[in-house]
Amino acid sequence: MDDAPGSLTSLRSRNRLLVIDAVRRHGRISRVDIARATGLSRTTVSGLVTALLAEGVLTESAEGSVPSAARGGRPATPLTLNPEGGGLLGVHLRHTDIRVLLADLSGGVLGERYHEIDVDHRPDEALDFIAGTALDLVATVGQDAGRIFGMGVAVSAPVRSRSHTLSLPSMLSDWTDVDIAERLSERIGLPVHVGNDANLGALAEWTFGAGHGVDDLIYIMLSDGVGAGLILDGRPYQGATGAAGELGHIAVVEGGYVCRCGNRGCLETVVGAQALTAAFTRTRGPDTTIADLVALLAADDPGARRVVIDAGHMIGRALADICAMLEPRMVIVGGEVAAVGRPLLDGIRDVLLHRLPSPLDQGITVTGSRLGDRAEVFGAIVLATRQTSAHLLAPHFDRTPREPERPPSRETPAQ
Repeated sequence: MDDAPGSLTSLRSRNRLLVIDAVRRHGRISRVDIARATGLSRTTVSGLVTALLAEGVLTESAEGSVPSAARGGRPATPLTLNPEGGGLLGVHLRHTDIRVLLADLSGGVLGERYHEIDVDHRPDEALDFIAGTALDLVATVGQDAGRIFGMGVAVSAPVRSRSHTLSLPSMLSDWTDVDIAERLSERIGLPVHVGNDANLGALAEWTFGAGHGVDDLIYIMLSDGVGAGLILDGRPYQGATGAAGELGHIAVVEGGYVCRCGNRGCLETVVGAQALTAAFTRTRGPDTTIADLVALLAADDPGARRVVIDAGHMIGRALADICAMLEPRMVIVGGEVAAVGRPLLDGIRDVLLHRLPSPLDQGITVTGSRLGDRAEVFGAIVLATRQTSAHLLAPHFDRTPREPERPPSRETPAQ
């Protein structure tokens, strides 16, 4: 009964998560500013911070004081997440490869593995790899397994919130009825939470990356498919059923190629990785990759530049109406295709500049991802943090002060 929705215990757990999330988003923040960011009273924040410090979840920063947001306030000792307070696992499950990452509570990378596999048609093998790799990473870095609080999984499809299964046509066509969370939780013995990779990429860029401090943004993930994640008024927006952001299925070419969704001329058929590389089939051969396209751009190849600028124009066309309706402050472009860089961003900017009414055309920043190909897996880490019940954190911490033992390197190169 104590944990029932609306109970004091449930309310305290939610408030704890609000405090933890505020510290995570700001990196270093005072108690006063936590109260301002969360809307909680200073008394509530003070009590929660005291408990979180005692449990080792938070620590007072040794980097000096920060100015208080309150007028006339004295500099306050900043709080940060304690890297030694615990860990979380993140997974990005694409149709050609899997990335598994172990991070501490502050987002520092403790270990990482990358594996190429036909995920689309081999779900059992993929899940076995994820589970085995996750347990191996924990053992390899010497992390206390009792301090790993959960796993987040980013997948290339909308996710049904109740069943954790995939919906709508997805790259992961053989996974439609697979409950990823349940299957992995059985294998690793931890809570597992699943989300759409574009949504989680947006969450990661807002928390750690290019969108830090920007509360209205659109994150575009350009890979084999095209997805978008929305942060509106400082909150992730996923729509009524979790399918918001399917940018790749906006029609941009009348009578164009048939898309996997069944419609013609979708953006995905024009600017997805396969569509871009297919443009070079006659001149460069059928095995052209995005890396080859990046190399051609570096060599100032006019054909490559034309293809990429045109792709930017198509994305801009699909974005223009959305930006006019939502008025984001930033558009962040990530995913595999984003590696083509400036010509793509210039193409997007050019269309937005000419299609949006003033002052909207001047108020939107278009930029590349700061987290690169790790954006979605970092978003999975943030998802795991947000979904883990706060009251589960405290029992795992040793309250006896001790000198922490850290692995020799904060980051293990991907294999």
